[in-house]
Amino acid sequence: MFRTLLSLSLVSLVSFATPAEQQKPSFADYTAALKQEALSKGYAPELIEPVFASLTYHERIVKADQTQPEVVETLSTYLPKRVSETRISMARERYQAYLPQLNDIAEKYGVQGRFIVALWGLESSFGRIMGNESVPSALVTLAYDGRRESFFKQEFYHALDILAQGHISLEQMKGSWAGAMGQSQFMPSSFIAYAEDGDGDGKKDIWTNQADVFASIANYLKQQGWDNSKTWGREVILPAGFDATNAIARGSLKRSEWLERWALSERSLADWNALGVTRLNKTALPQRDISAALVLPDGEGGRAFLAYDNYKVLMHWNRSYYFVTSVGYLADLIIAPE
Repeated sequence: MFRTLLSLSLVSLVSFATPAEQQKPSFADYTAALKQEALSKGYAPELIEPVFASLTYHERIVKADQTQPEVVETLSTYLPKRVSETRISMARERYQAYLPQLNDIAEKYGVQGRFIVALWGLESSFGRIMGNESVPSALVTLAYDGRRESFFKQEFYHALDILAQGHISLEQMKGSWAGAMGQSQFMPSSFIAYAEDGDGDGKKDIWTNQADVFASIANYLKQQGWDNSKTWGREVILPAGFDATNAIARGSLKRSEWLERWALSERSLADWNALGVTRLNKTALPQRDISAALVLPDGEGGRAFLAYDNYKVLMHWNRSYYFVTSVGYLADLIIAPE
């Protein structure tokens, strides 16, 4: 009787445990099907063969995606780590070393060089830390994992496009575990949309060519509406009893929804002055015809920032108040805005 019940129990477990895990193909079968799909899309066999021969499943990439550390931070703990004295010093040195190129880029794209260097420094530590994963393998590993299959498959096809266009070799196409590439840490889709040939050699090389790196960062910002007549924003002091509903409401949102909340908060500097908002030295805000939204990265009671339109552009790059604030802070420490 016991053995009969045990057998029935095992049968029940098998019959009820047949979702995704039991139906999921092997990585080899998955990549074989993906290869046929790529060929059906018109990718050349001479491109496809070496790429698919190189694909390797990396469990560590899946674990990195699923177990990203949840660190309790405030802006005051985050900024000193991201904008350290060492990074400030390196940013200033590199800004001066590349000043002629940065000035050319600024004139062509309308983006101040200090913001290009700040993004370069924060994304890849000035090209020193770009990741050493094979980008095609990382993307297919994450597609196979299945949680965001459509997104990573599309990124993989963009990576194939980049290889087909001859901008980088398969062996050199390295990046982070999530597929972000080069000194600017562009995903393949961002590369397709924004990468630039900064020196006219016919290639867009964000891995080793500094002219291409700078031009690509600048083009991204330009295409998203950067205004080089303005800075990013400024830290401010709010008066006692300030109504925090004047700030952008917090919460994880789609960009379109976040922009709607920005519009609700946006006011002229004169209006913010009238509400008692001041500079850090407690003097009145500048008398300039600029609109700004109020950002409270840590919520009510935390540090406060008036954010200009360029802040919105940086939030398109990375929708994180902490990241964008670190870019602005570092840019201001490279060379103070006028």
